[in-house]
Amino acid sequence: MSSIKDKNDFTSAYEEFADAIFRHCYFRVSDREKAKDIMQEVFVRTWNYVVEGNEINELKSFLYRTAHNLIIDEYRARKNDASLEDLREKGFDSEEDNRGKLYASIDAKEILSLLGELDDKHREVIIMRYIDDLGPKEISEITGESQNTISVRINRAIEQTKKLLEK
Repeated sequence: MSSIKDKNDFTSAYEEFADAIFRHCYFRVSDREKAKDIMQEVFVRTWNYVVEGNEINELKSFLYRTAHNLIIDEYRARKNDASLEDLREKGFDSEEDNRGKLYASIDAKEILSLLGELDDKHREVIIMRYIDDLGPKEISEITGESQNTISVRINRAIEQTKKLLEK
């Protein structure tokens, strides 16, 4: 689905993308309730945008871009990153995931720990690339940065992650 024209399209878009948007938000804000709130706000804003007569050419990119902006607003509002202890206390639902070499040798707790050690920009692209399964072009559209910048950032984030794994 690439655009929303009516209520049925919106319902289909919600069913298709809600879980992925929630997962993206959860990995970015590390709070289930906040992630759920942001995910819902993404769809409210999308609906309002369409109702105002605006067109959405690339729905998936539009949804992720809206989520990205809301997450940035959330970071600005709270100004504090969750500590690793907070992440461990809240827990993490671990599922077997075969999305690349990064996950092959470490479990979900180690992933959260590693993500917590990366700076925001590197953590963001790793989540978008390997958890949300977005390509560099889609990430570029969402963040508003060039595709080359995103590719370089992904490679640097992988290198940082490898160094962290070696410790």
